[in-house]
Amino acid sequence: MKPRLLRGPAAAVTALAVAAAAALTATVTVGTAAAATVPVGLGGYSDSRPAGTVGPTNSDGAPVTPKVTARMAGKAAPTNDWWSSLIYQRYAGNPYSENLYAHPFTFKAAASGLEVGYPTTPTVTPDGRQYDFTHTRDLTVGVAGLNSPDTKVDGWSDWTVTPYWADSSRTFSATIGHGLPYVYAHATGGAAQVTTAGTPTVFSDQGNVLGITVGGHHYGLFAPTGTDWTVSGTTLTAALGAKDYYSVAVLPSPADLAQYRTYAYSFVTDTKVSWSHQEAAGTLSTTYTATTTPQEGTQTGTLLALYRHQWQATADPLTALTYTSPRGLMKVRQGTGFTTTQAVSGVLPSLPDVGSYDRTALGNLVRAEANATDPWQGASDTYWTGKALGRLAQLVPVADQLGDTATRDKLLGLIKGKLQTWFAGTGSTVFAYDSVWKTLIGYPASYGTDAELNDHHFHYGYYIQAAATVARYDAAWAADSAWGGMVKLLAKDGANADRTDSRFPVLRNFDPYAGHGWASGHAGFAAGNNQESSSEGLNFSSGLILYGAATGDTALRDLGVYLYTTEANAVQQYWFDADHAVFPASFGHSTVGMVWGSGAAYSTWWTAAPGMIHGINFLPVNGGSLYLGRRQDDLRANIAELRAGNGGAFTDWRDILWETEALYDPAAAKADWDAGNAGYTQEEGESKAHTYHWIYDLATLGTLDPATTADTPTAAVFTNGGTRTHVAHNYTTAARTVHFTDGYTLTVPARSTASERGTRQDGGTGGTNPSPSPSPSPTGSPSPSPTPSPSPTTSTPATTGNTLYLQSGGALATAYGTAAATDTLPSAGGTNHDGTPYQAKTYEIRNLTGTLRAGGTTAFDLYIDAGASVGLGQQARVSYDLTGDGTFDRVETYRYFATDPVVGWERYAGSTGVLNSATGTLGNLRGGTVRIEVWSAIGNASAQLRVGATQAQGGASVLRIPFD
Repeated sequence: MKPRLLRGPAAAVTALAVAAAAALTATVTVGTAAAATVPVGLGGYSDSRPAGTVGPTNSDGAPVTPKVTARMAGKAAPTNDWWSSLIYQRYAGNPYSENLYAHPFTFKAAASGLEVGYPTTPTVTPDGRQYDFTHTRDLTVGVAGLNSPDTKVDGWSDWTVTPYWADSSRTFSATIGHGLPYVYAHATGGAAQVTTAGTPTVFSDQGNVLGITVGGHHYGLFAPTGTDWTVSGTTLTAALGAKDYYSVAVLPSPADLAQYRTYAYSFVTDTKVSWSHQEAAGTLSTTYTATTTPQEGTQTGTLLALYRHQWQATADPLTALTYTSPRGLMKVRQGTGFTTTQAVSGVLPSLPDVGSYDRTALGNLVRAEANATDPWQGASDTYWTGKALGRLAQLVPVADQLGDTATRDKLLGLIKGKLQTWFAGTGSTVFAYDSVWKTLIGYPASYGTDAELNDHHFHYGYYIQAAATVARYDAAWAADSAWGGMVKLLAKDGANADRTDSRFPVLRNFDPYAGHGWASGHAGFAAGNNQESSSEGLNFSSGLILYGAATGDTALRDLGVYLYTTEANAVQQYWFDADHAVFPASFGHSTVGMVWGSGAAYSTWWTAAPGMIHGINFLPVNGGSLYLGRRQDDLRANIAELRAGNGGAFTDWRDILWETEALYDPAAAKADWDAGNAGYTQEEGESKAHTYHWIYDLATLGTLDPATTADTPTAAVFTNGGTRTHVAHNYTTAARTVHFTDGYTLTVPARSTASERGTRQDGGTGGTNPSPSPSPSPTGSPSPSPTPSPSPTTSTPATTGNTLYLQSGGALATAYGTAAATDTLPSAGGTNHDGTPYQAKTYEIRNLTGTLRAGGTTAFDLYIDAGASVGLGQQARVSYDLTGDGTFDRVETYRYFATDPVVGWERYAGSTGVLNSATGTLGNLRGGTVRIEVWSAIGNASAQLRVGATQAQGGASVLRIPFD
């Protein structure tokens, strides 16, 4: 095995536990104390760690406890957060904090108060491998004379924290958070005090409101009405009198002081994220709410700075105010919160059985893993055991598809046995609950999961994925009263969504505002917290989707949908820089191995090998990896950089890289596998059988169609040339019909995967390829797989009348045209027309009557060719005049589509996921008008739009409206 990285600590992502800690069962002796097993179904966990092991410690090896005020004592400490160095003292000599990266602010606690900075110029290391917006102090906010021996935490919410200082006669606290351009301060025992790193320039003095510039950055200082700021060199004070509050804001420009004064006394006192999975529509809505309390006056609301992954997905109006951050431009929202809407890109428990592999050879590879002398390859700790569980679990459905039920059942037996050993709650291989830090730690631990509370979500995600595979074939095993309770407890450790459950903090490993996980338990670094393997974080959340779906726990499934959908979009921006708008221009890489609070790095914790820098954000490859294929242009560029830095070849982790290549160019991946599979070393969590199956399946399926979603999160659509394949898994005990947003329906038998292959882009139907999972037998063990039915076609076109076909001459028709034609989209003329039609081609239909479909959304497929022209982008706008009175009641503008400089039709697919803005609301059509406009948003050349295609020709440009 390769030595594993000392990864930046992460946090475990865990689920809901079922057991009640009641009567104690078997006990084992640990030194002089007795450890008790707390029962959870047929298993349990230990209430103390095994002899000779450690829990959370500082860098000197001494035990640490949460650094909180008396008011917060006993509450579940949020480790693995951007601010965790406040609560987890990693270094004995620093009782305050390390650098804290909230964005746009940066902070650091000190004896005299809170250092405040706003870094706007990145630095890049001499080797070009890391960029940072490093904390640099502009101000220190506090109370005059403060000299606190430490900083404690006096409160927190979903994305804020309130550090607290006290000495013999003074107290000071400051609420700070992600996206907050204010510091909300409370001080007693002295005057409000702000000290600056250099002599400030005062650009506005209004008594209690002061505008200053220091270090090139602009700040507003807001003391209570009736007070006055005094400036003496670098010390600014305001006597608070009977009041105890003041605030400081970072301003985009001096001209914004008045706007920030409006909300300066409306203090944010709570923040909360909530989510809703609209299963029928295939969307996720996430609402971010800030509760405010006025310190004076009656003003409510505030200003919130949104990260890129947030402002791209919200239809709520934003101001013109912006900030610089390591995550790209932040845009400001005025109010009490905002809502984002994102398309739910599905996951699959396994790919369907459609590959042209040699079934005998594949079977031999599967049996070699199942029958190995040591199928665990020496694994003993939580990480390597998890990797082995993941490797074997991926082979269970492959064996089942081959009809090798004996090997399938042997693999299931191995997985169950290993999980049950860990879930028993006794012995040296055990999960133990730490009641001080409110966390479940697996022993033997590794990579700081015990001493630093790192990586819980990385490790436990493999256990949850393996348990989801068992649950797919044996529902009885996964019952809460059997072994499922322990699976849900692991899920809860890293991602507790139950705010009434005080055993774990809320969403320990996931940062709801940043949109991704953090790996370090203590965040004790100058660069803040970090996360390396974003893909192992997504392995955790996709495991929650699959396990929740398999066990009928929709709350757990939808928690997984929230985590998976949010993080997949964040990873696309902050790890892969898909839009080329996040990484500084001076940073010479198109992807990073690690994201830090201060920036990002083209590196790992343990190697500089390009294959592993790239591969650590791809593995493990499974049905939860499909999000990687949503931006095939970016994935292609990612692998191109890897090859360029690696002499043009894959060397390390070739299987992981071939599997990733298959997500954007399956034919090339198949050729690479065929040429190199005889002589490579498997990545420790992979097998040759699974790699062969994955690559050959995708060679048939093609690439993911990210624009088409379904009314279940366990579904996906693939395209290969003009052939589309719809795939869905049904975990329920009755057949169900899955609806896709491209208008197809797929009937999926109970507890089975079904795939329909052969539909054309124009809506023709193809055959069916059901791949049923075995139903559990009465004893809970797998029963033989039913033989797939050869018959019914399981895909049908959309309801008649809601698909409209673009015709030459500007018409929308309810049927195919008579001959394919092209309309020319004039050049944008080298100017930007993003969002505003420019010489648009317009297609319209009138006198439509229809009933709005519940949860329905607009979708379209437009076939566009920019020829060999570079830098073009086409855009569409859809408008609905519900009553035909000449006024459009709903207008939807979609993000423009960047065409490639290669001759040939490309599919511009529109859905909720690419909606850029919308005004108005939909209702029923009563003699209404529907219009679609298509134009060139950017570029210096014209493009062609395919219209009028016949059913036989395929590739029709269509608009699908959400009406019956």
